[in-house]
Amino acid sequence: MHPDPQTQHDFTAIAREFSPALLRYLQRQLGDAALAQDLLQETLLRAARNLEGFEGRASPKTWLFAIASHVVIDHFRQPARRQKIVNIDDTAELEDGAIALDERLVIDEMNQCVREVIDSLPPDYRSALVLHDLEGMDGAQTAEVLGLSVGAVRVRLHRARQRLATALQNTCGFYHDSESVLRCTRR
Repeated sequence: MHPDPQTQHDFTAIAREFSPALLRYLQRQLGDAALAQDLLQETLLRAARNLEGFEGRASPKTWLFAIASHVVIDHFRQPARRQKIVNIDDTAELEDGAIALDERLVIDEMNQCVREVIDSLPPDYRSALVLHDLEGMDGAQTAEVLGLSVGAVRVRLHRARQRLATALQNTCGFYHDSESVLRCTRR
């Protein structure tokens, strides 16, 4: 059975609109750009197969992120898989290319500390944190993607942020250098 042209057109528009955000999300979850591309294709395939069943109770963005989350879960159910969050700057072009090299090094240094700590969070906390704080979804959207109540998402976010703060305090030493730039050193 072939989808009708109107449904196909709608899917094409939806895929075009949300693919960049989905790819960023997958890259942050996986830490591998090539694998993220593969899982983006799997996400879009699943969405295309299930488009007729999409009733519009959720926004297309929420629906697609839920599918992507399930694709990631299925991927990590395979043996010897390890989750990893990657530098936000590795997943998108810088909007201002005029950032000086020394500023770039400071940003990379800080990102490395935070990235490693986020990577160490339990998967359910990490997913909530990435969707809400990095992807900018609100509590209801995050809850829908993860199949949880809004209250459960709030609890996961609170616990993830607590663990993140504690881990950063325990593993990173923050200080201001001679130019008052905030820096981080590993303890």
